[in-house]
Amino acid sequence: MYKAVGSRGSRVSRVLWMLEELGEPYEFIEVKLRSPEAYALNPSGKVPILIDGELTVTDSAAICVYLAEKHADKGKGANPGLAGRAEIDSWMHFAQSEFEAPLWNKLRHRFLLPREVRVDVGPAAAYDFATEVKALDRRLGDRLFALGDRFSAVDVLLGDMGGWARAGRFPIDSDRVNAYFDRVLSRPARARAQANGGSMK
Repeated sequence: MYKAVGSRGSRVSRVLWMLEELGEPYEFIEVKLRSPEAYALNPSGKVPILIDGELTVTDSAAICVYLAEKHADKGKGANPGLAGRAEIDSWMHFAQSEFEAPLWNKLRHRFLLPREVRVDVGPAAAYDFATEVKALDRRLGDRLFALGDRFSAVDVLLGDMGGWARAGRFPIDSDRVNAYFDRVLSRPARARAQANGGSMK
């Protein structure tokens, strides 16, 4: 059985959602960011962490791709061939390096950084996020999901980020992107993940 390690309200929500989509059994182990328990599993002390027997995988995107590839028969991974792998990698890098960056920057300055180094990044974060929403709109085009007509690990990441953006009241000025988020956030697997530890208490 998989062990999904993290704190409520963290990116562990993506790992739980992915496991629910795959229908794989797991145990959610709640540990705090940069706690001794987290440092014992990840040199950075960050969560989420996936334990699969003797293997420990860190970083939510890496975990979701690992699970998708391990359970390739479930159809949540890359399209076939090297081009398919390049496509999913491109999407994952866009999601974490571009789309999520403004959300993470604002969160860090609101809650996580020491008070003496926090600054008001709200306007810059909102500007950057609006730019990335436009990019996501163009990338999606007429697709139902990131990789086409089927839901994949990419949609877990992007959907989780969309839920985060909506909770943080970031404007999403795109009918296409909002419809996409409605589509992925309404999936039963996400609701199960939220109930099992993927949301704040």
